[in-house]
Amino acid sequence: MNRHVKKVAVLGSGIMGSRIACHLAGAGLSVLLLDIIGKEQENSEKKSERNRWVNEALQSAVKSNPSPLYHPELLKNISTGNFTDDLPRIADCDWIIEVVVERLDIKKQLFDQVEQYRKSGTLISSNTSGIPISMMVEGRSEDFKKHFCGTHFFNPPRYLRLLEIIPTVHTDPEVVQFFLHFGELILGKATVLCKDTPAFIANRVGVFSMLAVMNTMEQLSLSIDEIEFLTGTLIGRPKSATFRTADVVGLDTLIKVADGIVANCPKDEAKATLSVPAWVRQMQQNAWLGDKTGQGFFKKIKKENGEKEILTLDRNTMEYRARVKPAFPELEPAKALDDLHSRLQFIAKAKGKAGDFFRTFHYALFAYVSHRVPEISDTVYRIDDAMKHGFGWGIGAFETWDLLGVEATVSAMKAAGYTPAPWVDTMLQQGSTSFYQLTGGQKKFYDIAAGGYVAVSGDTTAFIVMKDFADQTLWKNSACRLYHLGEDVLGLEWNTKMNTIGGEVLSGIQTSIEKAEKDFKGLVIANEGANFSAGANIGMIFMLAAEQEYEELDLAVRFFQQTVLRARYAQVPVVVAPHGLVLGGSCELSLHATACCAAAETYTGLVELGVGLIPGGGGTKEFVLRAADEMHPDEPETITLKNRFLTIATAKVSTSAKEAFDLGIYRKGVDQIVMNQSRRISVARDKVIDLYDRGYVMPVSRKEIRVLGQSALGALYAGIHGMWRGGYATDHDVLVAKKLAYIMCGGDLSEPTWVSEQYLLDLEREAFLSLCGERKTLERLQSVLKGGKPVRN
Repeated sequence: MNRHVKKVAVLGSGIMGSRIACHLAGAGLSVLLLDIIGKEQENSEKKSERNRWVNEALQSAVKSNPSPLYHPELLKNISTGNFTDDLPRIADCDWIIEVVVERLDIKKQLFDQVEQYRKSGTLISSNTSGIPISMMVEGRSEDFKKHFCGTHFFNPPRYLRLLEIIPTVHTDPEVVQFFLHFGELILGKATVLCKDTPAFIANRVGVFSMLAVMNTMEQLSLSIDEIEFLTGTLIGRPKSATFRTADVVGLDTLIKVADGIVANCPKDEAKATLSVPAWVRQMQQNAWLGDKTGQGFFKKIKKENGEKEILTLDRNTMEYRARVKPAFPELEPAKALDDLHSRLQFIAKAKGKAGDFFRTFHYALFAYVSHRVPEISDTVYRIDDAMKHGFGWGIGAFETWDLLGVEATVSAMKAAGYTPAPWVDTMLQQGSTSFYQLTGGQKKFYDIAAGGYVAVSGDTTAFIVMKDFADQTLWKNSACRLYHLGEDVLGLEWNTKMNTIGGEVLSGIQTSIEKAEKDFKGLVIANEGANFSAGANIGMIFMLAAEQEYEELDLAVRFFQQTVLRARYAQVPVVVAPHGLVLGGSCELSLHATACCAAAETYTGLVELGVGLIPGGGGTKEFVLRAADEMHPDEPETITLKNRFLTIATAKVSTSAKEAFDLGIYRKGVDQIVMNQSRRISVARDKVIDLYDRGYVMPVSRKEIRVLGQSALGALYAGIHGMWRGGYATDHDVLVAKKLAYIMCGGDLSEPTWVSEQYLLDLEREAFLSLCGERKTLERLQSVLKGGKPVRN
C-alpha cells in the first residue's frame, strides 16, 4: 500500500505527549495535540480556557532545556485542542498516537471515543512503556486491530533515537513495515521490532543491567561514586552512568518496571537479580526518588558560601556525604585509550576490583541477553540496537561479547557460575565463533532458526558505516583511513581525540582528494564518533604559541587554509556528512565543502573567539564572501555584514542543523538535513554520485569579493566599544573583536573595494598569528586544555 502520513493526532499532552508532538513537528508533520479540559475550565465557553491544560503543557515543553524543537518556527506545525470539543478532528489525521496516563482502563475509554471518529484505514498506536499491547485491542473493531500497534518513544524523543515497534497478532504486516520504515526515514529513529513482552526490549535489558550493577556493587563492596566511574564513559555508556540515570528517570519508575518484570515473567531465570535491593526499597519509602523529589542517589545542596555541592548517598549508613573521586590505578592506562574497543579489551583483563566488577557484571549481562533470545526478540542485533539507541550504550551486549571473544568468555562465565542460553553452545559447536560477521560492508548476524549467518534486515544500502569497509581500505596514516564505499566513491574518516584536526588529518584530506580526482567520482568525509570534530588541535596551537614557534605556526595555518580551499576547488565533489559537535576548524571545512549532508542533531559554529582567537582556517574569509553575496540593494550594506560578524564574535553554536541555516553556515539549495543520523553517509554518497553524473564542474576561485572598508569598520568598532562600556566584553575581547572586524571589512580601506579570497586569507592568518602571541589568549587556551571553560580575562 502506498501510504502517506502528513497529519498526526497526539492524544495526551504530558511530558511524553507534548515532546512527541514537538518531534513530529520537527520532522515536518502537521500535529494535532489534544488533552482533557481542566476541572476549573469545564464550564468555560472560551476556547482558550478550555484548552488551557494542553496549551500550558505544550509551552512548558517548548521552554524546557534542551529544547524538544529543532527550531522555534516549527511550533506553528502544532495545533491544540481538547478531547471534549476537538476529538472529531482526528478524522482528518493519518496517524493517531495515544500518550495518556499508564492505566489500561483510561486508555480503553479513550479508544472507545476514538473509534467513533477515526476513519477506516487510519494508523493508530500507543506509546505505552509496559502495558501489553494485546490487551489494548480487546473489544476493538477488526479495522482498529489491523492498524494498531505499540510505538514506544524514549524520553526525550528528540534526542533518544530508539522507537520500539510492537505489533499484536492482529496487526497487518504492512502496518508494521510502514512504521519501521517511516520511523527510520522520516522521524530519524532507530526503529526496532519488538515482541509484546513485559517492558519490551530496551527497558527489560536496561533495568536488569542497572540491578545487576547494584548486585555486583554489593558483592564487591564498591561505592556509588566508584560505580559511576566504572559504568560511564569509561565503558562507552552515557556520562549519567547508572545512578545518575536512575535519579533522572525516577527511582519509583525503575522499581515499578523491575517489579513488573518479576510479576509478569515467572520463567525469567534472573528473578533474584531483578529483585530490588532492600536499601533501594528504603529509599523509596523515604521518598528519595531522584530529581523529582530533590534527592535520590545524589543530593544537591547549597553551602554556607552560596556554592552548590552534590553529595552522594552512602548505602551502608543511608546518609549523604561529599563525593569521593574513585581511585583505580590499574585503569590509568585504559583512560589514555581513545578507542572504545581497545579500552574494553584492556579493562576485561585488568586486575583488582575494577577488573572484577567489569567481568562479573558483563558475565551476568551476557547470560541474561542470551536467554532473552527468542523470548523478547528473535535476533541478537535488535537487542543491541535497542540498548545503543534507547540507553545510549556505545556498544551492544552481543557486540561486546564478540569483542572479548565468545568462546573464551563462555568458558570464563561457566567457571564463575553464569550459564548462557543453550543456543550459544550450539553456535560454538557448529564452528560459529561470533554473533556477527562482516563481509564487504555487509553485516550479518547468527540466526538461531537458520543455524547460521543471515544478513541484517532492512535497506542496508541506506546505512553506511565507514569501518564496515575496512577490507576496502585504499590508504591510511596514523590518524586517517580512506575507504572505497562502492559506486566509485571514496570515504575518509579520522580517529583522534575528540576527532580534532591536526597535520595528519589535513594531510589525509589532501591525499584523499588527490586520489578521488584521479580514479573516482568524489569523496565523502564523515565518521561514526560521538562527534564529527571539536575543531583544530588547540594543543598543537598552544604548544607552538607558547614556545613562540611563529614560523611553524604560520606554516600550520597556511596548510589548514590550503586544505579547505583544496576541498572547495577539487575537480570532483567533496561532500561532508557531519553530526554532533562540528566546531571551529571542522565548521570551516564544512563551509568549504561542495555540499554538506548534516544530521539533524548537528551543533556547529565558529567558536574560536571563545579562546581569544579568530577563525583562521578560512572561516572568517568565507563569512565575508557570503556576506558580500547576500547584500541586498534595498538594505544598508552593513546589516548583512554585522549579522555575520556577530555570529563569529559571540561564538554562536547552532542548536540543530536547521538553526545552522539561519546562522549562514549551511546554504539553502546546496546543503541538506538528514533526519536519521545513520543515513547521512549514504545520503552524502548519493549526493556525490548525483553531482558527478550531472557533470560536476570545479568552481572558479573568487577574485571579486566586495568589502566595505572604513564605512563598515567604524560601525563595528562603535558596537564593540558599546559592549565594552556595558561590561559585556573584557579588554582582550575588544582586541580580538577589533581584529575580526578589521578582516571582515577588508582592512582600513577608504572606500568599498573588490578583493580576492587570498587577500582575505592573508588578513585572517596575520590576525590569528598576532593573537597567538597574546598572553591572555594563551591563558584561555591553557584553561580549555585543562578541561575547563575559557577564562574571561
